[in-house]
Amino acid sequence: MGVGTSPGLVPLPPVQAGIRPPPQTRTSQKQKRRATMSPWSRQRPKRTLFLLLLLAASAWGVTLSPKDCQVFRSDHGSSISCQPPAEIPSYLPADTVHLAVEFFNLTHLPGNLLQGASKLQELHLSSNGLESLSPKFLRPVPWLRVLDLTRNALTGLPPGLFQASATLDTLVLKENQLEVLEASWLHGLKALGHLDLSGNRLRKLPPGLLANFTLLRTLDLGENQLETLPPDLLRGPLQLERLHLEGNKLQVLGKDLLLPQPDLRYLFLNGNKLARVAAGAFQGLRQLDMLDLSNNSLASVPEGLWASLGQPNRDMRDGFDISGNPWICDQNLSDLYRWLQAQKDKMFSQNDTRCAGPEAVKGQTLLAVAESE
Repeated sequence: MGVGTSPGLVPLPPVQAGIRPPPQTRTSQKQKRRATMSPWSRQRPKRTLFLLLLLAASAWGVTLSPKDCQVFRSDHGSSISCQPPAEIPSYLPADTVHLAVEFFNLTHLPGNLLQGASKLQELHLSSNGLESLSPKFLRPVPWLRVLDLTRNALTGLPPGLFQASATLDTLVLKENQLEVLEASWLHGLKALGHLDLSGNRLRKLPPGLLANFTLLRTLDLGENQLETLPPDLLRGPLQLERLHLEGNKLQVLGKDLLLPQPDLRYLFLNGNKLARVAAGAFQGLRQLDMLDLSNNSLASVPEGLWASLGQPNRDMRDGFDISGNPWICDQNLSDLYRWLQAQKDKMFSQNDTRCAGPEAVKGQTLLAVAESE
């Protein structure tokens, strides 16, 4: 049966676009772990519901043509999903609120793809081969709230891209080819709450990058090549809850970086080269629920570092991980020993958190040494 006979699902006419072979991608256990804990993954139920509705349409006896995008109409507007072997639409219904054009490996997008879809709220363009975007690309969709550009080949963004994007809440640029980042690329984003720049090639960040992002709740800079961070990086956001810095090359955690964010709840620093954490680096983090410092180069930390975490009678609810570090288990860790005894029920990877010295305790678990002390 053709889709034209269904009251809820309709075909869209195709348009041609450039194609190139799919880029190679890498996955790791750490990436999977991050994805399961990511706020971006929490938004997936919306898309899951969309797919369930499409399955329900199939149960009603609707058969989609291989060249047609899937379209679901509701009182809220049209939701459209296009994946190969479907063909990309040359126009969209005026009531389109959700559009997904994914897995096509496109080198560029049709210039008029969003024309006439002024009510669009979510745009998913992941797993293509996009190398650039037009500065005017988003101007027809001033109510856009979610833009997902995961797994493309972007090396930069044109200034002015977000000039008409004052309502954008979620911007995902994960797994592109960004080596540098200009603060001007993000001008116009007044309501940004989630920014995902993970899985790129960033070596440094410009000062003042987040100065105007007062509503930012999640910042993901994981799996880049950052060696240092601007001291003012977190001075713009007022209510940051999640900070992902895992999988970089950071060697030092300074005392002032986290100070502007007393409400931070999740902090991921695993998989770096941290050899030094400054005294007072965690000062004021009274709401922290999760801390991951695993797989770094920490042998010791300043006295008082751990005592500054949390509030009286409040533990780290979602746990912590300090495994995979070369801890020197001497009297310099006495402060950590006391903290571990109080928080041991929230400790991940206890068997992998071991002493690298002195010789008398080498190989013993840090928790066992703490309890013996």
